[in-house]
Amino acid sequence: MTTGFSVTVRDLNVRYGRTSAVQDATFDLEPGGIYGLLGRNGSGKTTVMSTIASLRPASGGEVRVDGEDPFENERVMAGVCLVREAGDISPDIKVRANLDYFAHTWPTWDADYADELVDVFELDRKKAPRHLSRGQRSALGAVVGLASGAPLTMFDEVHLGMDAPTRYAFYDALLADVIDHPRTVILSSHLISEVEKLFDGVVILDRGSVLLAEEADRLRGRGATFTGEREAVDALTADLTVLATRELGRVREATVYGEIDAATTAKAHAADIAIGAVGLQDLFVHLTRKEST
Repeated sequence: MTTGFSVTVRDLNVRYGRTSAVQDATFDLEPGGIYGLLGRNGSGKTTVMSTIASLRPASGGEVRVDGEDPFENERVMAGVCLVREAGDISPDIKVRANLDYFAHTWPTWDADYADELVDVFELDRKKAPRHLSRGQRSALGAVVGLASGAPLTMFDEVHLGMDAPTRYAFYDALLADVIDHPRTVILSSHLISEVEKLFDGVVILDRGSVLLAEEADRLRGRGATFTGEREAVDALTADLTVLATRELGRVREATVYGEIDAATTAKAHAADIAIGAVGLQDLFVHLTRKEST
């Protein structure tokens, strides 16, 4: 059974001429999890994925996939699939012919599963991708990534162009397949609120640098909402980092970032203040805004 490739990135630097796209990036991904690679446009997500996939060499530092340097490494490359939003699908040959081609690319390819997914996404096997809608082309890319069965599968904004039902069908298929056939998945997405429940871990990039890399549940635990009488909430959050507030009459909800200790929790309960969770997307927005100012 495939358990997935591990990924180790140490002090990674990637340059395009005089432009530094990634600087001193360091993180680890354990095999068999689904990881979110998050960042604003231009943060270096695609460059990191391309380097891991051996599509470009590192300018400095190192990348190890399943313990080995992936660059021009036939064994590792045969176990890595990167599906990019721009697409690596031949636009002028039929969907069926594209899938036949990819069947010879990965030894783990599942032709029956690919055929099933084509039906799920309602793709016309007789059409060339250039005659499909943007969303259908994205769905075809998702089919390729899912059916590849690659021990390391990466989706770089593959959902772009998909309508909501198609996106959710992709998320469901991804989660079900990883449960049935464990592998390592890296998913880059701007739709964090839709995909955050899939993540075992998160890497956040900003301007080519790693802001943080840690377990998703631990990151979610760094934020909280406090809801109660306005003055009581203000007093409780006076020494905390407040991200945002909302009010309805004398009731205030304050969203805060940071570790919430037992003493703060006890004070909240004593003041009849309700404590709630904060979504990963709100934390992401805060972290990238904080580092950009």
